[in-house]
Amino acid sequence: MNSKLVGAALGLAALAASAAASAHVDIGVGVGIPVGIYAPAEPVYAPPPPVVYAPPPPPVMYGQPPVAVVYGGDDDWRAREWRERREWREREWRRHEWREHEWREREWRGY
Repeated sequence: MNSKLVGAALGLAALAASAAASAHVDIGVGVGIPVGIYAPAEPVYAPPPPVVYAPPPPPVMYGQPPVAVVYGGDDDWRAREWRERREWREREWRRHEWREHEWREREWRGY
């Protein structure tokens, strides 16, 4: 009878261990060997570039158009894309009209 209780206890312990294993519980045993720990070298930062000042734009005289200062060209990408698409549509429309014209000319002449 005593051995049956020990067997039942071992069976319950095995079930409990399998339930713990399915619950993603990790049990780890590590044997550590002491080694030296080296910290990485401190980062070296480059100095910032020197500040460069540009001369001011020329003053606007009365009766003269103002001088336009443009930095980097066409910065408004939305306007540029809209203009390119509009130009593309216009080219395609002209090409279509020319093909239509050619077709009508051939039909009218009776070729």
